[in-house]
Formats: sequence, C-alpha cells, structure tokens
Amino acid sequence: MYKKPLIDLQDDKLLLSFRGELSIYTVADIEQEVKKIKNYTFKKLLIDGNNITSLDTGGAIFLYNFQNDFCAKKIDVSLCLNDARQKATLDLVAKNMASAEIVKKMPKKNIFEKIGEICYAYFIGLLSFLQFFGQLFVSKLRYLTSLKNIRFKEIAFEINDSAIRALGIIALTSFLIGLVVAYQSAYQLKLYGANIFIVDMLGISIFRELAPLITAIVIAGRSGSAYAAQIGAMKITQELDAMKTMGFEPFAFLVLPRIIALVITMPILIFIADMMAMLGGMIVAHVDLNITPSLFIDRFSEVIAAKHFYVGIIKGPFFAFLIASIGIYRGLMVKADTQSIGFNTTKSVVESIFAVIVCDAVFSIAFTILGI
Repeated sequence: MYKKPLIDLQDDKLLLSFRGELSIYTVADIEQEVKKIKNYTFKKLLIDGNNITSLDTGGAIFLYNFQNDFCAKKIDVSLCLNDARQKATLDLVAKNMASAEIVKKMPKKNIFEKIGEICYAYFIGLLSFLQFFGQLFVSKLRYLTSLKNIRFKEIAFEINDSAIRALGIIALTSFLIGLVVAYQSAYQLKLYGANIFIVDMLGISIFRELAPLITAIVIAGRSGSAYAAQIGAMKITQELDAMKTMGFEPFAFLVLPRIIALVITMPILIFIADMMAMLGGMIVAHVDLNITPSLFIDRFSEVIAAKHFYVGIIKGPFFAFLIASIGIYRGLMVKADTQSIGFNTTKSVVESIFAVIVCDAVFSIAFTILGI
C-alpha cells in the first residue's frame, strides 16, 4: 500500500523516511513526492527505510538510482535498512547495476565510410535490378513462344488504363508547352525579323525532344507510379504469394502485360503530343507573329523533314520499357509496411525520369554521330 514519504530538513541535513510499500506499483507516486527535495539545500541525506513493508526489484532500482543521483552531486548519503530480505534485494540490484556494461556511443563515420556505404547500397541495388531484368527477359521469351501465352485481355485493359486515360493530360500538357515555347521564342525572333523561323524551331525541337520527353515524364508520374503502388499493395496483401501458390507466374500475369501495353501505346501518345504542341505553337504564331495557319503549314512541309518526326517516335518504346520496368521493379521491392509503398513509389518516378533523360541523351549522341 502506498504511503507518502516523510521529509524533514534540519539545517544542512535532510531526513527522508519511506513508509509502506516501495514497489514497481508505487514508485511513480513516490518519485513525484521526492522531486521537491531537489529544491532544498543540504549537505547530508539520511534515508530511513525501516518502515518499508515491502520492497521489490523495481523499488530497489529506484532506491539505487536515487542514492547515486545525490552522490554524484557530492552529497553525503546514508541508508538505514534493517530488514535482511530487503537489504539482500537492494544488494543484488546494486551488484547487477554496477556490473552492467555501459553502452558506448558508436563513433561517427567519416566521409569515406559514408561514401563507401552509399556506393555499396547502389551497387547492390544495381545487381538486384539486373537480376530483375534477366528474369524479365527469360519470362518474355517464354511468353512470346506461343500466341496462347499472350494475355490479350490484360494487355487491352492496361492500354486503356495506362495510355488512353492519359491522353487528356498529355494533350493539355503538350499544348501548353507548345504555347509557352512559341511565345518565348516569338519575342526574340521579332527582334531580328525572323518570324517565319518559328516554324523551323518548333518543328525540330518538339518532334525530336520536347514531345517525347514531356510524354515520358507525364507517363512516369502517372502510370509508372501506379504500377509501383499497385504491385506494392499486392505484395503487402500477399496476393503475389497466393498467385505463386496457385501455380500462376506473376511475371506473365502482372509484369509483361503492363510493359507490352506501354510499349505499344507510347508512340501513339508521342504522336498526340506532337500534334497538340504544334497546334499551340501555330496559335501563338498566328496571334503574335501574324503567320497564318496556311503559311505555317506550308513552311512546315518545306523545312521539317520526316526524319525528325520518326526520331521522336522511335524513342517511345524505349522510354516506355524503362518506365514500366522501373515502376514494376519498385513495386516488387516494397516491404511489409505502408511507408515502403510511398518510398518506392517516389523512387520509381524519380528513377524513371532520370533513366528517360539518360536514354534521350544516348539517342541524341547516337543520332548526331549518324547524321540523323
């Protein structure tokens, strides 16, 4: 039973008497009571424990720490405890507390250790991604050996979900990009009386670079992240394990239909982006530079070669493959917690955009060397 401890301060000496039960159940209340003595000034502390009726290890730990706190402040502490069993409990706790190892703080890692850990983590991630690629290609070879293996229904569903539903946002984004690029260029071209060259600039920049990149970035943010979140959620709910248990291969049912659908539809999406961006540029050319749509189209047909259009379209399947593969890979990397879904979904978008930009740079170098 809890009883309030008695506190008696006499000059530079303080007497603290514990009464009743001193156990794990009463320590919290007793600790609140004895906190007030920290405001007192004294040189000697006398602790009377003869009126303690019950002492367990929780109470003994409290007494041990209580004494040490005041000893550390250079205050003379003495404890009076006559009960042999209680004294044995206190001695046992003191012996074990004194011999307990002090956990040392881990030394701070230097810059080379941190760089090494980061590089190693990226290396392990690269090996894991290459393993995924190998498994993907093996599954794809088995998948395409017979028309019976191709899941046309799933591919059609993914085409609708990943591409057709993205037409609106891609068309709007490309249209606005065309407006902005044409508007910013028109001001500079007017200074030199080179209004008509806006057609050349828009045709080459949009067909070769802007439309494929904008489409890939939108798809990476929309469909790539959706792949990561969907497959990650399926992994958390153990649907992937259930599919394997029933004899279904997740790659054939979940991975390949998504990749094939995006590879098929990306060139179409880039074509829509081309048309909408050129429409935006045509509007600005007509309003700001007095270039009529018929003049714009005539100039366009004269100076823009078909190769510029094909260069952008050819990039589409490669961008789609990277986006879908990275999104699905990140979904498979999800651990058994919801925070992991958000982390891997974010990583899928960032890595997809980075991979697309690197791939576009490789294409640009290759086409320049080939003179295309």
